[in-house]
Amino acid sequence: MQLGVKDAARLLEVPEKTIYLWIEEGKLPANRVSDQYRFNRAELLEWATTQKVRVSPDIYREVDEGLPMLWEALAAGGVHGVINVKDKTEALKAMVGLMRLPEDVDRGFLLEMLVSREAHASTGIGGGVAMPHVRNPMVLPVDRPMVSLCYLDPAVDFGAVDGQFVHAIFTVVSTSIRGHLHLLSRLAFALRSESCQALLRKRAGEAELIAELRRIEERLVKKGS
Repeated sequence: MQLGVKDAARLLEVPEKTIYLWIEEGKLPANRVSDQYRFNRAELLEWATTQKVRVSPDIYREVDEGLPMLWEALAAGGVHGVINVKDKTEALKAMVGLMRLPEDVDRGFLLEMLVSREAHASTGIGGGVAMPHVRNPMVLPVDRPMVSLCYLDPAVDFGAVDGQFVHAIFTVVSTSIRGHLHLLSRLAFALRSESCQALLRKRAGEAELIAELRRIEERLVKKGS
């Protein structure tokens, strides 16, 4: 969903003039369409998360028929345990190798896209967590959306905004661009929860994480209804 300046100001809880100032300073990602600025909801949330900018709860409540649930996507993608790598490129390569992708998916191309995205801007969102994904969502030939998680030991420098090394990385694969952006948004919301962060720090297993994500997401949906 493309948002205007008024929408962005409401969701980031700042005056519209602040939005224009952030754009002029090159801080806030925006697209110019017919002399008007437009924002992608998930990209706006990603930016707010990395910059520690307070946001309205409304930004998380993009609930619609057919959009995937985060906890179901994690159940499909899985938690892949601990990997030992030297840097973020090795971490991305290992993660792509572990993902539950069909045989006809070009993993090498996917890795290229993820590495290119990191070169443009880090996906380390702070708190020791990264969400590697391509800047322009790429839909892969899968039959259901998947979120995959693996832990890094030792933690790896992703160039995160808070300077913390990354100990947990999530990747998102979806069947549609809308679903991809929706999952990124829901994941960013869940990662603001201290209970979720605590589970990641202790390298919780799949069942425990899925249960927590389900609780978080069900509360979100209930508040938005």
